[in-house]
Amino acid sequence: MIILGLDPSLSSTGWGVIRSEGARISHVANGQIKTDAGAPMAQRLAALQAGLAAVIAEHAPIRAAAEEIFVNKNPQSTLKLAQARGAVLAACGAAGLAVNEHAARLVKKAITGTGGAEKAQVAAMVKVLLPGVQIAGADAADALAVAIADAHLGPKP
Repeated sequence: MIILGLDPSLSSTGWGVIRSEGARISHVANGQIKTDAGAPMAQRLAALQAGLAAVIAEHAPIRAAAEEIFVNKNPQSTLKLAQARGAVLAACGAAGLAVNEHAARLVKKAITGTGGAEKAQVAAMVKVLLPGVQIAGADAADALAVAIADAHLGPKP
C-alpha cells in the first residue's frame, strides 16, 4: 500500500510517500512544494495544488494522510494555513484520494513515543524508521511522520 503523508503550509508544503506492507514500511520519496512569498495568494494556492497533483500522478498513492488543523495564536497564520490545506485537500480530492486526518500529538506519539516531541526528535525518529532516507527538509520529515503514523493508525485495506 502506498501512502502519501502531508504537512500543509503556504510557504512550504511537505510531502512524503511510503510503502506499507503489514508492519513493514519503506521510503518511496519525499519533498517540499515551496511557493513564492511575493506572489498573489491565488497563484500560491494554485502552485500548491499543481505541485501536489504532480506528486500524486508520479507515485500513485492509494490514500493520503494529514495532520488535523490547529489554531495559531495569530489569526492571519491560521487563515493562511487553512487556505493552503484547502488547496492540498482539493488536489487529493481531484485525484480521488481519501485523506485520513490525525492529531499532531498523536502523530508525534506514534513516531517518538511522546506527544510533545520537538521537530528535531520527529525527524531523527523518521531516519531511524526509514534507514538511509535523505530527507528534503523539516516539512518533508513531518510529512513522512504523518504517513508512517497513518500506516499504523489508519484503516487497513
